[in-house]
Amino acid sequence: MKRPGALRQLWLAFAHDRQIDVSGFDPTWLALREPADHRSRNQDVADALAARFALRDSVNVVDLGCGTGSNLRAMAELLPKNQSWTLVDHDPALLTAARSTLAGWADQATQNANGALSLNFRDRAIHVRFVQFDLNDELGDIFDPTPDLVTAAAFFDLASQSFIERLIRAVVSRQAIFYTVLTYNGIQHWTPRRPADNQMTSAFNRHQVTDKGLGPAAGPMAPDLLADQFKMAGYSILEGDSPWQLSAPGDAKLIVDLAVGFADAVAETGQVDDKTLAAWRAVARTGAFVGHTDTLALPA
Repeated sequence: MKRPGALRQLWLAFAHDRQIDVSGFDPTWLALREPADHRSRNQDVADALAARFALRDSVNVVDLGCGTGSNLRAMAELLPKNQSWTLVDHDPALLTAARSTLAGWADQATQNANGALSLNFRDRAIHVRFVQFDLNDELGDIFDPTPDLVTAAAFFDLASQSFIERLIRAVVSRQAIFYTVLTYNGIQHWTPRRPADNQMTSAFNRHQVTDKGLGPAAGPMAPDLLADQFKMAGYSILEGDSPWQLSAPGDAKLIVDLAVGFADAVAETGQVDDKTLAAWRAVARTGAFVGHTDTLALPA
């Protein structure tokens, strides 16, 4: 599968954690973006997920593209007190980082002989196993035992329509709940604004639909595709906006890194001339708005 360069990873993986083959993802970058990811999640959708499991004592979760485990850290207090997580990623280095980061995050952590973790976090008991897996393979291999919940974060805009349809069939056949957050929806605004912003965004969105490792990516159409396919399968859908709303000085480094990766991706399209690109790069950005959608799909 294709492996993006270090700078382009910032936008190609417009994600906190990515199962798609971006081996070599820098955990420092994932840590930089984690606060923005967590605060941007749509609270109404998160509350609906929590309500669905409110009367349960336990839950079995599969997290696709787990990276360093950010999704687990964000969701732990939404779910029942006893949780079993299967964290799936293609990059063994990220799985190693996830194990270390989660152990440091928990109030208490014990590593089992097979590499799994038993964590205590506040009043939650969380068992975590780590699976290196290529999502081009048969998905049933990671859905054993059958999960109650399949989740991912900032992932599906880089996946193809055929992959999304294949995943949805696997989820629906098991009548699992599905929850994904921070799916890029094509909306961007930069501060200060410049006349070339729209042209740059258009080129970037074109770049987003190229193959990222799971076939031609759905890009900004991914939220609509997820909702439509689950509705066709008889699921009910709740969606909510979850934009990054970044501003300096607190988000200054994240804004700089995003702008660099964004411009590098645009340059690869050849749709923006060098002079315009250079002028855009020269602007010191103090803010960014990046549109995302959170999606909760519930079986009847």
